Amino acid sequence: MTTFSLPGFNLSAFVRATLDEDLGVGLPGGGHDVTAESVIPADARFSGVMDSRDPIVVAGLPIAVAFFRALDPDMRAEVLVEEGQSVPAGTDLLRLEGNARAMLTAERSALNTVQHLSGIATMTRAYVDAMGQTDCVLLDTRKTIPGLRHLEKYATRMGGAQNHRMGLWDAAMIKDNHIAVAGNVGEAVRRAREAGVKDVICEVDRIDQIEPALAAGASHLLLDNMDPATLREAVALVDGRVQLEASGGINLETIAARAATGVTYVSVGRLTQSAPAADIGLDFSVL
Repeated sequence: MTTFSLPGFNLSAFVRATLDEDLGVGLPGGGHDVTAESVIPADARFSGVMDSRDPIVVAGLPIAVAFFRALDPDMRAEVLVEEGQSVPAGTDLLRLEGNARAMLTAERSALNTVQHLSGIATMTRAYVDAMGQTDCVLLDTRKTIPGLRHLEKYATRMGGAQNHRMGLWDAAMIKDNHIAVAGNVGEAVRRAREAGVKDVICEVDRIDQIEPALAAGASHLLLDNMDPATLREAVALVDGRVQLEASGGINLETIAARAATGVTYVSVGRLTQSAPAADIGLDFSVL
């Protein structure tokens, strides 16, 4: 059986909640697939093939298997490609054989998930490729759909990015609103350090904010909306003392220039915020 596990993510609960939503569990008249039950005999069996209609980077196939097996535990499923693999249009991704009603009921939930995650992975790979030959690392952000963060950040990893912080708990991220209340960059960083926070990321949008942030103990600087010339100036000033991240308004046309400035990271929110769904289909045949 295909297994899938992510820290902090409950696959069974996700599958159940998604299917329950589609079936209308808890709603008047809900709790079943009226089309499949009225049209398809209970003992009918299908075979099925999920395939890519465009070149994609694959993510989410084990989750698709979990949807089908939630409704037919005996479903035969053969995953044909690796997660994170780049495949051409027309590639078969997954073969299925089992109860026809189960396949039809789970079809949309499975496809939605694989299309969304593969879309993110595909866009992420495009950004990684656009960075060119550099030691700079692509990061995602917290701009994720509520409830899907673990899956979406998994998909960016499949595309070749690294995860930024997972939430509000694993690092401090001091931004302009925090700085406004604290009074200045140095004071905001100092408060986080005195509270015992180990990893303190501080956003700066001006060169003159860098030294106060470093003096107060920032471990990572987010250089916000700086052009390449300003980024190079910041890199020279910091001189390797902390990790530097370029962020803000970065797209496929501008990422190479930012990555070439010497920063440690470039972060792109649109990886999870704006990636289009991959074109993936699922065709069934009666056995």
